[in-house]
Amino acid sequence: SIISIMPSTPGVYQYFNKAGDIIYVGKAKNLKRRVSSYFNKEHDSVKTNILVNNIYDLKYICVNSEADALLLENNLIKKYQPRYNILLKDGKTYPWLCITKEPFPRVFKTRQVFKGADYFGPYPSSYTLDLLLELIREIYPVRTCKLNILPHEISKGKYDLCLQYHIKKCNAPCVGYQSQEDYNAFINEIREIAKGRSHIITDYLLKKMNNLAADYRFEEAQEIKNKYDSIVNYQSKTVITTTSDNDIDVFAYDEDEQSAFINMLRINGGCVVQGFTIEYKKTLDEPKEEIFALAIVELRDRFKSISSQIIVPFIPDVELENAEFIVPLRGDKKKLLDLSIQNVKQFRVDKYKQSEKLNPEQRTTKILKDIQDKLHLDKLPNHIECFDNSNISGTNAVAACV
Repeated sequence: SIISIMPSTPGVYQYFNKAGDIIYVGKAKNLKRRVSSYFNKEHDSVKTNILVNNIYDLKYICVNSEADALLLENNLIKKYQPRYNILLKDGKTYPWLCITKEPFPRVFKTRQVFKGADYFGPYPSSYTLDLLLELIREIYPVRTCKLNILPHEISKGKYDLCLQYHIKKCNAPCVGYQSQEDYNAFINEIREIAKGRSHIITDYLLKKMNNLAADYRFEEAQEIKNKYDSIVNYQSKTVITTTSDNDIDVFAYDEDEQSAFINMLRINGGCVVQGFTIEYKKTLDEPKEEIFALAIVELRDRFKSISSQIIVPFIPDVELENAEFIVPLRGDKKKLLDLSIQNVKQFRVDKYKQSEKLNPEQRTTKILKDIQDKLHLDKLPNHIECFDNSNISGTNAVAACV
């Protein structure tokens, strides 16, 4: 059989049904041992037994390391969406702040991420990002046009002044009114703001608000105060100062019978600059260490993270090059882990509340299903009686039935 000649190396295996469709993709430290485990024993999970009964053929791909196997598995699951794999549920697409890598970079909001640019986010609120962009452009008049501005074309006089220059929204680098060096100095400061160091914005707003108030322009000052409050409120939710200047990734894990939830916090320059939670829908009895590993690789790849320290509540089933897993017991890193755990648990609670609003009967059914499982009943209970007894020092006994 194929299994008998499979190598004992890291790799990815694919199961096919009779129609030739990929129904499951998995990764393994040892391909031969992992694939053999599906066929050498009975499985407690009904879903796993159904999967095994539907396997008609298998293929495998050898790789150099377990980390490579995890990345390949992730890509194949995304591409083929096999029926029996856990499903990643992203929900809506969140906006990002994009800074292009052109000679005169552009700064804008986007919901799509492509190579060839730097992305900051995602932002949980589109309003917050719109406000941030508005304030950035107020302080730094960078271009908003889509022209491919090249230094040698500027010297040839290829470009013309536009309205943005005349209304003082752009310094017109396209005609040489602003040097490439000065323009990119603006961009570098915008990058710092995008990384979470937004004191530049708040200091600017505070000064502007006080100047307007001093001139008795109170309505305009109130508008600035509203913007200031929005930025400060966003900071208070997302920026936490630590004693470390290192870049760190923090992950937390929570689960129920149907789903696994993974939160990621990104620490840049000692500040929490980003938080994101995803849900994986389970289809088989995957170990939590395996799901956790898949999520960590997925999120670090999505956000292009190269942090060398990864804080986790337990060690996932993967080894990453140039990165160390840390399970903290105390100190600032433990506080960061606790914050991530708090976020993932809140995400889970919010999902439950949302589903209850959409389907109020679902909560009742879930409770009855839990009772059925714990009491080993053949079917859902439709009539329940609860008894309780009480007495006073062994006398005056009473009983009640609900």
